[in-house]
Amino acid sequence: MDRLLAIVEQYVSADTLVLLTVFSIVFFVGSLIAIPFILVRLPADYFDTRVPRTWMKDHHPFLRMLGLVAKNAIGAIFCFVGFLMLFLPGQGILTMLIGISMLDFPGKRKLEAFLIGRPTVLHSINAMREKFGKPPLVIAPDP
Repeated sequence: MDRLLAIVEQYVSADTLVLLTVFSIVFFVGSLIAIPFILVRLPADYFDTRVPRTWMKDHHPFLRMLGLVAKNAIGAIFCFVGFLMLFLPGQGILTMLIGISMLDFPGKRKLEAFLIGRPTVLHSINAMREKFGKPPLVIAPDP
């Protein structure tokens, strides 16, 4: 084990390894808390492409723009952290899905429907929602 650590320390300092370990623990615990919190509170038809979505529609244009910038920044952070969780402990795919759902870009709704429509992902989210007494997510049928 000491030899392996010595090889790794040739490329990465011990301080960096400690920092990565701390981030890994924080991301893991944070994802265990944040992901169920968010997924349980989504409306059942949130990922249904047939239902239009408007965000802050009735707010002042300046507040709407500020909200959109903040939402996209938080979404980018979730995507980045989710990508890291693919290699570190945590729920990487679900975290990236939340990040993608917060971002605004062309084709987002179709990408969300594709990702959430994977049987394993949909089953795990609906099982989580069932534990909290929420209805399962509705996905638009394929055309």
